[in-house]
Amino acid sequence: MHNYSLPSHIESFVQFLGEQGKSQFTIVAYKKDLEQFAGFLSTREISDIRDIQKSDIELFIAKLLTENYTKKSASRKLNSIRTFFRFLKQNGTIEQNPSLDVSHPKYTQTAPRIFSKLEYRAIRDVAKEDPRTYAMVEILLQTGIRIGELTNIRIEDVKEDVLHIRDHGKNPLRDIPLNKAVKKAVDDYVKVRAPGQPSDTLFITRTGKPLLIRNIRQIITACFKEVGIDNATINDFRNTFISHQLSLGHPIDYIAKIVGHRRLSSTERFIQLQAEPEEKKETLEEL
Repeated sequence: MHNYSLPSHIESFVQFLGEQGKSQFTIVAYKKDLEQFAGFLSTREISDIRDIQKSDIELFIAKLLTENYTKKSASRKLNSIRTFFRFLKQNGTIEQNPSLDVSHPKYTQTAPRIFSKLEYRAIRDVAKEDPRTYAMVEILLQTGIRIGELTNIRIEDVKEDVLHIRDHGKNPLRDIPLNKAVKKAVDDYVKVRAPGQPSDTLFITRTGKPLLIRNIRQIITACFKEVGIDNATINDFRNTFISHQLSLGHPIDYIAKIVGHRRLSSTERFIQLQAEPEEKKETLEEL
């Protein structure tokens, strides 16, 4: 006798993903999305997968949007549901996939913010007043790493010509080329870094404790405020780095590997920003 219980099939799907070699991060994301969907269906007293209709899925997506989920987030959850039903159809549990004709919420993806030459020069000028701040700005601007990866850097990770990035959550282990400007900024900071501290974390507080993400955000936000740059985020350094690498003609797959993008599409969205008039293109200068 077939088991048509939704929770048990979610477990089977999760097990299948593991057997397919999917990352733990991906598996957990699918599981959370599907458990949320199952919770919604339970409020409608639906627990048999054969009873799930297209209208049930559409109501779930609509409910997400009323609960302040972004259209992009709701669209991702719909992808999880579609993949789940495709799995059920392939293994013969269901005959029809009710999610196929459910429309994705339409959303427009805002263009990544790229610092202009004037902006990043101004940020550098302000940051130069403090060796620690300047080293952070140079690393962010000229390696494109994430803020979580910045907090995770150890002193020994800064080599002569590469920066070693450790595993950090879903972010992959990798080595990023370092230019002389970054290396000098880091070396100058290390010379004045609180001496004799037991922590091997590169960026530390005045008392020797590792800087936290919120600490770094406060420091960089203060730089933005000082030079009058509004609505900027630390991730804009990353955007600027990717755009610069594209303008230099580096291959998409190389850039994706350097910045730790899991999907090439994440890098490709920057390509259209390169199709500006030549006089508007700006090159990221080394100091």
